[in-house]
Amino acid sequence: MHFLLSNDDGYLSAGLTAVSDALRAVGRITVVAPDRDRSGASNSLTLNRPLRAITAPNGYIRVDGTPTDCVHLALTGLLDEEPDMVVSGINHGSNLGDDILYSGTVAAAMEGRFLGLPSIAVSINSFQPQHLETAAKALTAIINNLQKAPLPNDSILNVNVPDIPWGSVRGFRATRLGNRHRSEGVVPATDPRGRTVYWVGQAGPEEDGGPGTDFHAVNAGYVSVTPIKVDLTRHEAVHPLNQWLSACTT
Repeated sequence: MHFLLSNDDGYLSAGLTAVSDALRAVGRITVVAPDRDRSGASNSLTLNRPLRAITAPNGYIRVDGTPTDCVHLALTGLLDEEPDMVVSGINHGSNLGDDILYSGTVAAAMEGRFLGLPSIAVSINSFQPQHLETAAKALTAIINNLQKAPLPNDSILNVNVPDIPWGSVRGFRATRLGNRHRSEGVVPATDPRGRTVYWVGQAGPEEDGGPGTDFHAVNAGYVSVTPIKVDLTRHEAVHPLNQWLSACTT
């Protein structure tokens, strides 16, 4: 099996190294990842300049673009052979609930799905993880199961792993996305020239984090696996909206 690996923490991330080492035991890997931290890049593509792809000393291909750029570039011309699956991560910090709207990690997996490949995004629930091997083992277990019982090519799995020893993990749970309260306010500061600048505030605390959610599973010591899709249409609202629009006149 041939895996395309990417992330949003950059090609030197310890999480990327951990997943690369783990998947070498499962199949062949090709790494195409950003040349620096691009967390929060979401699904953005770079359209106003060319991209540079350079093979680094560690054998990874680093790109001066977003995670989506990396996967798009890899699958639309950079690689001579199309891989079997896209894996994004291991992200330092969880991608739970609303986080996926901003996550470059999840966006890289989505781009793989856009281009026809099954994709997995994997994150660990700490910005300074102590147990990356736990996330690597969880991912390997999921991929081994996929090889025995493949999911459809439109599958995107968003995997979040608690930062605990592997022996303390209570199991795997299929979950839905929870959601957060409104984000904290921006934090104003002053640059060296006396001008006001702003830091984006922290994500809000859990609002919907009850049983069945990804928040609840990770907090309880389980690996959360959430199936996500690209279609953002609120299907149940289409008919009522059509009725509402009938009152509009041109």
